[in-house]
Amino acid sequence: MHFIIFVLIHVGFVLRVLLRRHRDPASRVAWVAVILALPVIGIIVYLLFGETNIGRKRVARMRRVLASLPEITSIAGYENKAVRPKVPERYKSLFNVGKSISGFAPIGSNHARLLEDSNKAIDAMVADVDGATKHVHLMFYIWMPDNNGRKMADALMRAAARGVTCRAMVDDLGSRLLIKSDMWKEMQDAGVKLGIALKIGNPLVRVFDGRIDIRNHRKILIIDNKVTYCGSQNCADPEFLTKAKFAPWVDAVMRFTGPVVRQMQFVFASDWMGNYDEDIREILTEPLSHTGPGFPAQVVATGPNSRASAASEMFESLMYNAKRELVITTPYYVPNASMQSALCAAANRGVDTTVIFPARNNDFAVAATCKSYFEELLAAGVKIFEFHGGLLHTKSLTMDDEITFIGSANMDRRSFDLNYENNILLFDIATTKAMKERQDTYLADSTRVTVEEVAAWSWRTRLYNNSLAIVGPLL
Repeated sequence: MHFIIFVLIHVGFVLRVLLRRHRDPASRVAWVAVILALPVIGIIVYLLFGETNIGRKRVARMRRVLASLPEITSIAGYENKAVRPKVPERYKSLFNVGKSISGFAPIGSNHARLLEDSNKAIDAMVADVDGATKHVHLMFYIWMPDNNGRKMADALMRAAARGVTCRAMVDDLGSRLLIKSDMWKEMQDAGVKLGIALKIGNPLVRVFDGRIDIRNHRKILIIDNKVTYCGSQNCADPEFLTKAKFAPWVDAVMRFTGPVVRQMQFVFASDWMGNYDEDIREILTEPLSHTGPGFPAQVVATGPNSRASAASEMFESLMYNAKRELVITTPYYVPNASMQSALCAAANRGVDTTVIFPARNNDFAVAATCKSYFEELLAAGVKIFEFHGGLLHTKSLTMDDEITFIGSANMDRRSFDLNYENNILLFDIATTKAMKERQDTYLADSTRVTVEEVAAWSWRTRLYNNSLAIVGPLL
């Protein structure tokens, strides 16, 4: 009798895997294999990590918040002819994909500056916070209580002291060291409004209210509805002391002005109100200052409440749209089948396709899985480089010298399906040139992976990489 119940439970879980909506076929196969191969442990692991579930209460709250916010098309001055975007016909489909994901249409009159490095990015952020007059809004996945973390905390406390409303939110897992530190209490006592995204609480109880590993991976800073920052930078020293052996973390951040700032403000407002009991809708209706002629841009915000694999679809659309050149940097490459095919297709049709990965990765499983795709990429003509100047953490894509996509999203399944991410898609020759020049500096400190090198891998290396790739759909 016990055996029959045991079998029925397993059949039930296998059926649940097969009947889940929007699940990638490879993911179904992987989970069925885990459940059947590890009878008890497999079910426990599936309950913990098998479904993209943020919890019923969170879903209901986020729906209420989004329903209460102003219409997206009414918050950024689309009625103003001066900000209507001039997107070439050949790129309109890209911005249509972005709009279909998070609702933001492209908008014109934007400007951007690529910051020199991680420390200069933090210094620029601090300078803007010191110049704030109304409000500062900040969201970081990781905010460390280190030198750069202290700089930001001090700037927020100075701003709060002069009457600026400062709201700072961090992810409960990524910024756990800050939350437990004296710095967190100092900011709270100084009047900085602090929020924690996706609180874990008691892990044994938390698993019944959504997956623990669904995280807010966004990196957002907005000052006075005038300036926003977007890129891969966490609020931390590049030495990243918790993982010092992989340091320095090498990031890229852009400082934006223009109506696209309001789109990022919308993302922050939805995050804040979705996690913190304060209504800040009025910031989305404040008058916008006009910045003059500029380029079209669009915020592409994704998360587990987006449609299935929305982030992956955005990357794939860029790959399929490329005509001459495609340059990508990402620290974590765990693609689904459609992304791997899109990247190979770009090279196969003659696009000069280059991908730069870190030579040493802080995640051994992701590093091995990434390498398992090298042979197919190289066969298609993709140029693969490995960066040796630290952990290349920059998430960037440039296309045909005109399009840039930059932000927090990695090219892995966590970013596709689990993490909350924020990116900006833009069309501008000068800004894309600056991003390409930065990518060239990465190439100058990289070595190219050759077909011969991969062919010479031992059977043990191939077994190791390919074995970990099998569980790629579960990573």
